[in-house]
Amino acid sequence: MTTRIAVIGVGAIATQHLISYQKNPQAELVAVCDIDQARAKARADEFGVPRATDVVDEILNDPGVDAVSICVPNLLHAKIAEAALRAGKHVLVEKPMSVTVAEAEALVKATKETGKALQIGYVRRFAPNALVTKRFLDEGEFGNIYAARATIIRAAGNPGGWFGDVNVSGGGPLIDLGVHIIDLCWYLMGMPTPVSVSGATFSPLGARDNIQHLTRYRAASETKVNNVEDYATAQIRFEGGAVLDVDTSYSLHARNSTSVKIHGDKGGAEIEPELLMITERHDTLLHIQPQIDSLGFDFQVGFANQIDHFLQICRGEIPADATAEQGLEMARMLSGIYESARVGAEVTITR
Repeated sequence: MTTRIAVIGVGAIATQHLISYQKNPQAELVAVCDIDQARAKARADEFGVPRATDVVDEILNDPGVDAVSICVPNLLHAKIAEAALRAGKHVLVEKPMSVTVAEAEALVKATKETGKALQIGYVRRFAPNALVTKRFLDEGEFGNIYAARATIIRAAGNPGGWFGDVNVSGGGPLIDLGVHIIDLCWYLMGMPTPVSVSGATFSPLGARDNIQHLTRYRAASETKVNNVEDYATAQIRFEGGAVLDVDTSYSLHARNSTSVKIHGDKGGAEIEPELLMITERHDTLLHIQPQIDSLGFDFQVGFANQIDHFLQICRGEIPADATAEQGLEMARMLSGIYESARVGAEVTITR
């Protein structure tokens, strides 16, 4: 039996959801929903989806919908996800799961009370480079992971639109880009409990709309506000003493770069930009590069794997893993970083 899917919000990221569902024989796309009815209709026509609407409740109240992908702006993630869970739908919600800790706590409660699954769109977990690294970690190849470093730097990468409006996005590159690499490192570290954070944010450059001769992704929304940070840097401390250092930017006088590294007492790995494992044998340092189709983050394969994984959860074949509880821990980390930046001091994560 196929899982009947509706996609709520049909902006840029929804394209990957729609493509992956369309190609998966276990999924049946039955509806799309967007505040822009014309855009919803255009996407429905493009992907052969039988129904398009601009009313979310029409989707949630439809017994012919088993599960939803939520691809709306950040501010609406938690609200629609909770409503979908309570309407009896399984939920795949794009990151971040919520923009506040309180919203995340409400979603944890909703999953427990409804018994429905919530999966967060941490697509980087599902790319081959991460899957291979996780297998090696699970087999103990790297020993105890005590440090990690995650970086996504964009020199002029502010998407504009709602991404620049803190009242809709919840923040800038930290909550948009940093959430991906923080999760990937945290996941590979074994998801230790965060206990404190020290962070700083800076906004001297702005959206850099003056930059010419450079193609970059632009949001579809026409919002012109830009009140989010340009650059965020932080260190997260965990129970047991492990640390995770994070750097991420929309605007920075630096070269574009992405880097994800983990360090253990038996070995380590660079997951991005290309998978490389570092260890020691017979008093000799070794660099080991696995032979896989893509050493870097493969966006399309990662999405296809993520959607297939979500559909298995919907069918009850496997338990949910990128859960609301994990989204709550992420909300605590992100909120803690922003609070630390605001007060100019390390803050303790409370529960």
